[in-house]
Amino acid sequence: MAKEILLGKTLEELTQVVLDLKLPKFTAKQIADWLYKKDITSIDEMLNLSLKARTILKDNFDIGLTATIKEQCSVDGTKKYLYPTNMPNQFIETAYIPDDDRATLCVSSQVGCKMGCLFCMTGKQGFQGQLKAGDIINQVRSLPEWHQLTNIVYMGMGEPLDNVPEVMKSLEILTADYAMAMSPRRITVSTIGIIPGMKTFLNESECHLAVSLHTPFDDERKKLMPVQNVYPVKDVLKMIREFDFGRQRRVSFEYIMFKGINDTPAHVKELCKILDGIKCRMNLIRFHPIPNSPLLGSDEETIEEFKDLLNKKGITTTIRRSRGLDIFAACGLLSTKELVKQQSKDY
Repeated sequence: MAKEILLGKTLEELTQVVLDLKLPKFTAKQIADWLYKKDITSIDEMLNLSLKARTILKDNFDIGLTATIKEQCSVDGTKKYLYPTNMPNQFIETAYIPDDDRATLCVSSQVGCKMGCLFCMTGKQGFQGQLKAGDIINQVRSLPEWHQLTNIVYMGMGEPLDNVPEVMKSLEILTADYAMAMSPRRITVSTIGIIPGMKTFLNESECHLAVSLHTPFDDERKKLMPVQNVYPVKDVLKMIREFDFGRQRRVSFEYIMFKGINDTPAHVKELCKILDGIKCRMNLIRFHPIPNSPLLGSDEETIEEFKDLLNKKGITTTIRRSRGLDIFAACGLLSTKELVKQQSKDY
């Protein structure tokens, strides 16, 4: 019988663990310190726990660290890590992106995705399951470069706000003083606009919000992103307008540029209209074609003109650098390749 996993448990949960094991209550903080601040791989290394406590803990729990099974390194320094999951032949991806004095980790929150966005390779896998908080934290904690990280973005596989309980637990562990103690201003959670999840996230965390927008027009967005049929972008923006982000918390919008679809002056005009009154940043993203997709990326001149028009209209706009193009950097490509490989072995 598999032992229960410690990684991903909050201090409250660890406290319940030690109380159930008849260990001193302060042991919970000691365990959290070892799990989330130090480079240990076994309970035996928790040296300030008594031998009796370590033995009892080992009899009932494992730390739960899972190493990567594949690593790819780009010429630009970006690294793509492939992690196994507890589901047969299912994998998740994590991208490490160093850039001068910053080191950003892009983590996954689900195995596959159910949202079905036309431009997303992960969505083509379908939905296989939710990641636990421990699976999300493992992407950080098992990373060889984890002590070098300055920023974390929830922009990997899956829709984070379709997995709210586990994502919120992972955010607590990343930001709490008893655990990894990162500033919430160094963490950004991306969503396509799951309104119930957004409410929980905005009210219960202080991390930045990024919303995948991609077009200001309803009909176009329905074709690109089926979520528009359930949570229209006008309702998403209404909620954002009503929330007090304060002086330091940021909301940004992600906008993938598709040739002949969402890259015209009319789109700039409508974006300015629907975003009026929202203090935000717009991130333009180059689209790099994925297999079996009818979509093409806008050319560089069009992207630059689009950026300049938005900036002139008062919307702070930047173009995100493309990273790791030589290592299947787009979300879902590496895991899909591995999934197909493993399935072919089974037949």
